[in-house]
Amino acid sequence: MMEKLYGNTPCFLNAKNIAKSKSTEGIDAVVYGIPWEGAVTWGDYTGCELGPKVMRLCSARYSGYLPELDHIDVFEHIRLGDAGDVDVVPADVDETMRRIERFAAEFWKKGTFLIGLGGDHGVTYPIVKALANEGKKVGIIHLDAHYDNLPHHEGDPFARCSPFKRLYELEGVRNESIVHAGIHGPRNKPESGRNAKEAGAVTITINDIREQRDLKGYAAQMYKLASQDVDEVYLSICSDVLDYAFNPGGPVDGNGLSSYELLTFVHEICKQGVVGMDFVEVYPQQDPSQFSAHLASTVVLYALAGHIWNEKNMVSS
Repeated sequence: MMEKLYGNTPCFLNAKNIAKSKSTEGIDAVVYGIPWEGAVTWGDYTGCELGPKVMRLCSARYSGYLPELDHIDVFEHIRLGDAGDVDVVPADVDETMRRIERFAAEFWKKGTFLIGLGGDHGVTYPIVKALANEGKKVGIIHLDAHYDNLPHHEGDPFARCSPFKRLYELEGVRNESIVHAGIHGPRNKPESGRNAKEAGAVTITINDIREQRDLKGYAAQMYKLASQDVDEVYLSICSDVLDYAFNPGGPVDGNGLSSYELLTFVHEICKQGVVGMDFVEVYPQQDPSQFSAHLASTVVLYALAGHIWNEKNMVSS
């Protein structure tokens, strides 16, 4: 019987409910929600704070079995725990950032594979900051249409357009090991490209990816860049790295990745070894069929399948 997290909302992918206890005994990976939307950067295109709830509701349809990945059943190898949601404060950005950081820190200390469901992309900064505060030097693979590295949005330094600017400033992150991948489209600003270059971060555009015939090999190259001279690699995914044909519940960006391309990158990157990930910017009310929220389950399962492969091969080697 599927456990309910709150109301009619089940735990993500039938995970064990650890929202109250926060106990990770017997748990290999933890999923949690960050129902936060800060500064809105485009009109009334809003509502991603509903993402974690709807992704959980959609996940009730899925098992962990992936016949296309050598018939792996993820949940034969991994016990997933759902830690509930960060208790954000809608009217207080600074306090919310502190709460996200404290929440993530509790699980980074326990060494579990950590999966955050957003929420807007501003949440990545406090999550990674909490990891860096553990004394880890961090590299990041950032799959996104946009750099998200502007100084602020109308004075808000933690807006969804700014997390990577804050991460450039963080001592625990090696800027040269930040890989902005999938970047494309005119919703980027010229200063974004300049900010990345000045920080020393790596840019991989959508055309760079399209020119590759070997997606799996290219994922390994991304990981090599992100893992250089760091202790841990973190994966952050904005839904709009996908073309809007594959992402009706995300921001409206064309010329993006297909779902196959994204899932291939996620699986192959996680096979190389990442400490955790987030999947952000899903807007349920823009998507009556909830295709984007449904895709979250597959993205997480592909990541966990890659993590399982890495764990097995690290043990055997």
